[in-house]
Amino acid sequence: MAHPHPQEQEVKSPKISAYDAYFETVQSRKKLPGPLQENLTFAFSKVPVSAFQGVPGGKVIEIGADTCIADAVKVLSQHHILSAPVRNPEAEANADWSDKYLGIVDYSAILLWVLETCGLSPSVCSATAAGIGGAGAMGAIGAVALGVTGPAAVAGLTAAAVCSAVAGTALGKIGAAAEKGEGKNSPTGADNLSEDFDSIILQNEHFKSTTVRSILKSFRWAPFLPVGTDSSMLSVMLLLSKYRMRNVPVIEAGQPNIKNFITQSAVVHGLEGCKGMEWFDCIAAKPISDLGLPFMVSNEVISANINDPILEAFMKMRENEVGGLPVVEGTKKKIVGNVSISDIRYSLLKPELFSNFRNLSVKDFMSAISKNQGKAMSPITCNHQSSLGYVIETLASKSVHRIYVVDGEESQVVGVITLRDVISCFISEPPNHSDAYLGFAVKQIMKH
Repeated sequence: MAHPHPQEQEVKSPKISAYDAYFETVQSRKKLPGPLQENLTFAFSKVPVSAFQGVPGGKVIEIGADTCIADAVKVLSQHHILSAPVRNPEAEANADWSDKYLGIVDYSAILLWVLETCGLSPSVCSATAAGIGGAGAMGAIGAVALGVTGPAAVAGLTAAAVCSAVAGTALGKIGAAAEKGEGKNSPTGADNLSEDFDSIILQNEHFKSTTVRSILKSFRWAPFLPVGTDSSMLSVMLLLSKYRMRNVPVIEAGQPNIKNFITQSAVVHGLEGCKGMEWFDCIAAKPISDLGLPFMVSNEVISANINDPILEAFMKMRENEVGGLPVVEGTKKKIVGNVSISDIRYSLLKPELFSNFRNLSVKDFMSAISKNQGKAMSPITCNHQSSLGYVIETLASKSVHRIYVVDGEESQVVGVITLRDVISCFISEPPNHSDAYLGFAVKQIMKH
């Protein structure tokens, strides 16, 4: 848990160095006035994690490590969630959380595992895929959103003023937000998760004999790194941005159950709910270029060419640990679409796609999905003059995890803005904060 304690000096791992490099780049490119950035960071450091509303139903759903993949999918589907902490069934009831939980499994991890399983042994999936069609749907509801109200002066914002706005009494009115899913980054995946895909998993004997434990540390595995209810939102936002966590469990000292489950999407939904507050509006009104967005240069954008094999596109996602890629064509990289991890299920649902999956191009794959959905796949984009508020509103309203930055009439992809990037816009890291409050979490990240 993230509590202050002294840390020994040690050599940084390559992973931690990469996180440091990312965050240093972000901070160097931001053009927020220094005092405003410091006051925002200080304000979030004073917002307690306990201010977040609890998950719907008041209980965080857990999945046992020895649960089979089929049953794990059933649990996620029945509770309309996309990820869950994995509980160690061998741990005693009063065990410490580090022994009680082995990690976090999510729907995208299962999708990647299914893809590789089917790639190695097509017979595993083809029989069930051949008999299933249609476009069933299930909702995917996330946990929480930060909501704040109350005025704050734009000019000469003081730390006290920002704290008052961010951590005021309206925090008691925080509302839950709909979060439609990991990897749903374009109209390609904007429909609800397919019940038909779940049926494949639930019916197949191979998926009934494979446990969550066996795939936990491979396919987009996330460690279980909780914070305490007395931790600050700054610590949570640093874990979700700098340290690339997709969700952060919240635990309460002396209590056996997980108290809450905070995601990147929940924080961005919460920021979108701050619209109308002066401290938020003065930042949200700025063009993204004034905030240094996008934080990566154009040659750092990982994309899929429209004529690439679709299998290669999915492998790029796994290798680079990203949930989606822009689809481009021509030497100027004009964006023509998007593919995401959630699209893997289409290859399993459609026999005509699966039977030729290894030879299928991105173009043919997108065309088949468009035909299935009855509409063209239009990528979600913005330009350098788009405001940060527009980006946040788009990410929140469309429940997506990234928006592509394009330039010129050719709509050339020159960047991508993720939930992680948006969160990074609002905070900086105070000196020694990680050592003091996130020391254990950082050590755990270094191990994986």
